Amino acid sequence: MATFEVTMRDRTVERVGAADAYQQEGVMTTFFRTDDHRRTVDSWSTRIASFRTAEILIIRRHDEVAVGAGVTTLTRQSA
Repeated sequence: MATFEVTMRDRTVERVGAADAYQQEGVMTTFFRTDDHRRTVDSWSTRIASFRTAEILIIRRHDEVAVGAGVTTLTRQSA
């Protein structure tokens, strides 16, 4: 799994942990956790977080070195 760092238009940074992928869904960009055996977003994927796509400037993926305990983290900090 990976952690995604999302820089918003107002320069705040959102971190979405325990996510494997993201995709645009209408006006929102949604982050998902997928099954270890499937690397695609499908009906079995779990939604972790969504953000309005128009408010996103940058999305960065940071791969984890060690797999954690499956805890999802979403934090907010000012840039």
